[in-house]
Amino acid sequence: MFDDVAAKYDLTNDVLSLGQARLWRKAVARAVAARAGERVLDLAAGTGTSSLPFREAGAYVVPCDFSLGMLREGKKRHPGLPLTAGDATRLPFADGVFDAVTISFGLRNVQDTQGALGEMLRVTRPGGRIVICEFSHPTWQPFRTVYTEYLMRALPPIATSVSSNPDAYVYLAESIRAWPDQPGLAARLRSAGWERPAWRNLTGGVVALHRAYKP
Repeated sequence: MFDDVAAKYDLTNDVLSLGQARLWRKAVARAVAARAGERVLDLAAGTGTSSLPFREAGAYVVPCDFSLGMLREGKKRHPGLPLTAGDATRLPFADGVFDAVTISFGLRNVQDTQGALGEMLRVTRPGGRIVICEFSHPTWQPFRTVYTEYLMRALPPIATSVSSNPDAYVYLAESIRAWPDQPGLAARLRSAGWERPAWRNLTGGVVALHRAYKP
């Protein structure tokens, strides 16, 4: 499914998010706070667009994704990035090699969420950090109702006009509705072994940034 939407993926995200996607990427970069010389794993990196801020900060970033179509598109756009094919539940990296691991809008697409969180813990050094940017639950009930209506009614026809595979965005809407809320994801992080999980809401809770640390 993601292979089929690779060519227009970034454009479609900008349109469907009403331009918020770029602001969310900047918020992720600030939360990760990558420093020169650090090693950062950017999981579910797609075409590699989300990895660019970490490289610009001087970190060595490894964009990793399960979709070969996404990686091929990313290689055309960013030939200098070490784009890597990998399964989030069986990462092709040694233990404790990354200072930070981040995943944006990809965790809910992994069938075994706990397995992925455990794998991210494994490849992170002790004291290292995780930053998850994911769709969540708006905190204001009237806005939550409007948002749900947008997801189920407006998003599919908009996706039809800009995406190469609009059915993928019907799945997107359904997966967002089924995803746990902010405290629910924090609990999953604790269960996987991460410490001090905390979150910050973006765009009224449409998206939440979660951060935690490896013991």
